[in-house]
Amino acid sequence: MIQDIAPKVFNNKFENKQASNNDICLTYEKNNILIRENSDHLCYPRFSDFSSTYPNLVENAQFLFTIDSTNYFLVKNPDLNNISGWAYANIQQLRSESECWRSFAGIVGYQLSQWYSQHKFCSHCGKLMKKSSKERLLHCENCGLQVYPTISPAIIVGVYTDDRLLLTKYANRNHARHALIAGFAEIGESFEETVRREVMEEVGLKIKNLTYYKSQPWPFSNTLLAGFFAELDGDDKVTLQEDELALAVWKNRENIPQEDLLQISLTSEMIEAFRTKSVTL
Repeated sequence: MIQDIAPKVFNNKFENKQASNNDICLTYEKNNILIRENSDHLCYPRFSDFSSTYPNLVENAQFLFTIDSTNYFLVKNPDLNNISGWAYANIQQLRSESECWRSFAGIVGYQLSQWYSQHKFCSHCGKLMKKSSKERLLHCENCGLQVYPTISPAIIVGVYTDDRLLLTKYANRNHARHALIAGFAEIGESFEETVRREVMEEVGLKIKNLTYYKSQPWPFSNTLLAGFFAELDGDDKVTLQEDELALAVWKNRENIPQEDLLQISLTSEMIEAFRTKSVTL
């Protein structure tokens, strides 16, 4: 999956450090990330790439994380694409990078970039928020409000019966691959309750024998995903929630397509695990 970057090591421990010319700078403009043009893989700029044009770029850079010994910093300068060789690309391009550590760095940086930009002002009193020098925290000096990065818990569930798996497709999305039933946990819900509610809401089915599979951070939507398999309990007739799903169909194991060779998502890994019988249910 996208976070599986071994043998490289991701370290998100916060440090109050100054950027240097050899560090990576991640820059975002709306839903786009700055990368090198005409490269066969994701290549992010270093501060040295802009030192002659923007010599003070390191001064206001925000430390994000390290991968191995390389530091990654967030930079707010939308005009860096004016430098020859660099251009903005939609963050969805990160889903197609074969070396997961490159795409993981870019999308975690995007998640933190969104958090900083969406919390410039205190939601309680409206004053400007300040960055902590001790931890990854924004705080209001006027009223004392503290804000940490937003992470939303959600579930993915593979509903099965015998050798059949229920595959879905989302409504109103440009996403051709099959998916599984998924949804965010509501206030006061356990993951198990979320699974049962989402399955009933989206396809009108009862389930039993929930089996936890594994979890995944999914920075594209600020989500921490918990994956489950659940056995059908009773009638297999699907009642589709059409504002959420365009399709929900039972597929025999041998007819399940292998659509995502990279398997960067928990969804694609779970579908493949069922298809190949690598998960015991």
